[in-house]
Amino acid sequence: MPTHVFETMGTGASIRFAGDLPPAETLTPVEKCFDGFDEQFSLYRSESEISEIARGALTLPLASERFRDMYAEALHWRILTQDSFSPHRPDRVLDLSGLVKAKAMAAAAAELRAADLHDWMLNVGGDLLIDGNREGSPWHVAVVDPDDRRRLLCTFDLDGSRTSLATSGTTERGEHVWRSRATSTYRQVSVVADDIVTADVLATAILAGGQERLDESVESFGVDVIAVDADGSIVATERMRRAHGFAA
Repeated sequence: MPTHVFETMGTGASIRFAGDLPPAETLTPVEKCFDGFDEQFSLYRSESEISEIARGALTLPLASERFRDMYAEALHWRILTQDSFSPHRPDRVLDLSGLVKAKAMAAAAAELRAADLHDWMLNVGGDLLIDGNREGSPWHVAVVDPDDRRRLLCTFDLDGSRTSLATSGTTERGEHVWRSRATSTYRQVSVVADDIVTADVLATAILAGGQERLDESVESFGVDVIAVDADGSIVATERMRRAHGFAA
């Protein structure tokens, strides 16, 4: 299947097309979209706007409108998740990385649709966003087993009603998520949602907040979740259990 592969935000990315591969110049705005978010919000770039704020060279009221909007959205998600998702690190540094990749993916999807490109799957670091279908069939996607990255934990279909899959875990990056509940022992959380921002934010929030946050996320947002606990047991929402035969 035709696939455009590129690097962005320190990870691998690809766009798989059900039809022909578009000309490279058509996909350039998509890559530039990711570059723009990275240049503004990466704490690994000393010249980024967020790095200027982190070292005190710029104050939040004087930041760009897009930056202030992103921060406001992150604060809104903090309220919605009972502080399980937060733009503030324990060392008090402002960090929007929990939101930036998903927002960049949503913006890239808008660029693809503006170019009248449909029936594709965007993959950025294992997080997926789809449009349309694959030659009349749903896009078939997978969640990797955290105990063996060569194996799959499960596979399922994404269709037009559910467009996004995001995974947050400790296998590859260690304990990079600030646990808001001492009782949270999840090692990997995958969320299927109607949009990539909701999927990505809630995957992080559930990893940080544990079973309580999982239950509240399912109730409030209607998402589907598969989580792997410290002992290797699988916690799955009802629809996922029915689809994949996981034990309750």
